[in-house]
Amino acid sequence: MSGPTPVQKDRYQWQHSRLWSPAVALQLLLLLAFLTAPFLVPSFRVMDVLAKVMIFTIAVASFDLILGYTGQLSLGHAMFFGIGAYSLGLVIYHSGSPQWYHLVLAALVAITLSVVLAVIIAFFSLRVKAIFFAMMTLALAEFAHILAIQWYDLTLAEDGVSFKLPGIFAVGWSGGEVFGTQLNGRLMVYYFILASMVVLFVGLMRFVRSPVGRVLKSIRENEQRSIALGFRTFRYQTFAIVFGSAVASLAGILFAMWLRYVNPESVMATPIMLNILLMVIIGGLGTMYGSMIGAAFLQFAETWLPEIQKLAQALLPQAAIVQRLAERWILYFGILFVLVVFFFPKGVVGTARDIILKRRQGETGGRTDG
Repeated sequence: MSGPTPVQKDRYQWQHSRLWSPAVALQLLLLLAFLTAPFLVPSFRVMDVLAKVMIFTIAVASFDLILGYTGQLSLGHAMFFGIGAYSLGLVIYHSGSPQWYHLVLAALVAITLSVVLAVIIAFFSLRVKAIFFAMMTLALAEFAHILAIQWYDLTLAEDGVSFKLPGIFAVGWSGGEVFGTQLNGRLMVYYFILASMVVLFVGLMRFVRSPVGRVLKSIRENEQRSIALGFRTFRYQTFAIVFGSAVASLAGILFAMWLRYVNPESVMATPIMLNILLMVIIGGLGTMYGSMIGAAFLQFAETWLPEIQKLAQALLPQAAIVQRLAERWILYFGILFVLVVFFFPKGVVGTARDIILKRRQGETGGRTDG
């Protein structure tokens, strides 16, 4: 029998080296941090921030799939996020008593609605160039937001929907203590979000690294050349939009599970879409891993920058000017954002990737010249 071909040998060496690369070690450390954080830092505030980082990592990564890998700017991605959140809230609320199958039913409803809407959006807007896709998604998102406010019998409008979760996710459930940390429903939801994030993020990574993902990158770089090579770009773009929208709806379900409350402003309002867009820009378009950095940056900034005011009051209670400056934490957030964009023009991950690539090319060039 003949041995492996040179291509097979190179592929085996690449797979082996990838398993022991610094990137994999960093991913494992990050996963370990999420796993142990509730025990090392038993604070609900810390756990709340980490849970939202995980949820918005998925939402931002699904948006990056559409914008960063297909080049289509969607201004209605928060609509799909809200569809998922409302699917869970309304299914449980109108059923009366929470059951395990409600989680599965909500996921099916959210995915079905998201797929149908995404196909409609893609069919009517992708065939038209310029900014028609962005305008159509924005119009549908505003319509969905208004519908959630006006349809009181279904959504309870701005009063919102409060609901309970079944089994070990219930508020009153308790499983004792482990290392001084109470095992309760909130902690179980946290770990469910962590497991879901890992599964969905790996699925998104597999998608962008698949042959379909490579075609999407070629469409983003040069659609006419992709058409000339025989690819039906409309189908590939539609597939990416549908997949990204469905994943965003699942992220919305996780968000609703964590809050146990849904209203139009918390899941469908324009600030949600702006936050997702900011997270993508900070992390880097077309990077996927940048979604976690962008989500962490925004969540940590929104949570702890307001603490500047309390710190100023404690340290300098008589300095009125300092306290007034400390109240302007949103201004400081804007300055941080400008600095990130200035020093990382392609996002944190995108800029870091370019720097590493240039260094490798420089090392290769040096060896060649020698």
